[in-house]
Amino acid sequence: MISDSQFQKEINLIIENAVREDIGDGDYSSLACIPSVAQGKAQLLVKDNGIIAGINFAKQVFKYVDAELNVKTFLKDGDKVKTTDVAFTVSGSSQSILKAERLVLNAMQRMSAIATKTHSFVQQLKGTKTQILDTRKTTPGIRALEKWAVKIGGGTNHRFALYDMIMLKDNHIDFAGGIAQAIQKTHDYLKANHLNLKIIVEARNLKEVESILKQDNVYRILLDNFNYEDTKKAVDLIGQKCYTESSGGITLETAKQYADCGVDFISSGALTHSVYNMDMSLKAI
Repeated sequence: MISDSQFQKEINLIIENAVREDIGDGDYSSLACIPSVAQGKAQLLVKDNGIIAGINFAKQVFKYVDAELNVKTFLKDGDKVKTTDVAFTVSGSSQSILKAERLVLNAMQRMSAIATKTHSFVQQLKGTKTQILDTRKTTPGIRALEKWAVKIGGGTNHRFALYDMIMLKDNHIDFAGGIAQAIQKTHDYLKANHLNLKIIVEARNLKEVESILKQDNVYRILLDNFNYEDTKKAVDLIGQKCYTESSGGITLETAKQYADCGVDFISSGALTHSVYNMDMSLKAI
């Protein structure tokens, strides 16, 4: 996984690019009708039920836009919220508040939706050892925000990108000439390039599970599109040799059954690619 400092660099890049994208060479709507010396105050009003996420991100956005803006928080990331809750107030330059408004809302609405969905999976998996993982099925350019939201919702981050963990999937295995070849070539590559990365290998059936178990230093076996019966058989077969992960079309309704098979992790792209933004607004007060 990437370090905290690397993660913060990603957040900084998101803020910088989003402000550039939205403001360009000036917020002419505000410049045209609001004096530069005007002071104002606004509140972030929640208009939905769920788990709120993005408050800390919003504070970073306001600071980037105008270090003189003052944010007073009443909630924290991960809190359960309901309609009419106020997350924070922001006061200072009216022009600056309006510059930051859309970026703050867009990010918090999406992050809160992801945190809420993740929390639902976490609740379903209560009483089991299974953790819910995100995937790389994220919105290009804002992966760090979406993975941050998963953590706020109680989930666990999978690898961040292609560079911080090895995952040998079906295409890698087929192009390499088979499971044994793919794993051995990977070990050779990591050794030659002085890289220390964990290796996950995808299995499409029980026979492939058996083949993977014959290889050394596999961190986790990904059981892709296994049914419940085969998942349980695979978990029993793998034992304590490495970690197990179920993936492939697992829903909120089916997650508990897979967890009951004994897998260590369930990964779901739906945490980030199938959510509806939480409704909220930033209104002058």
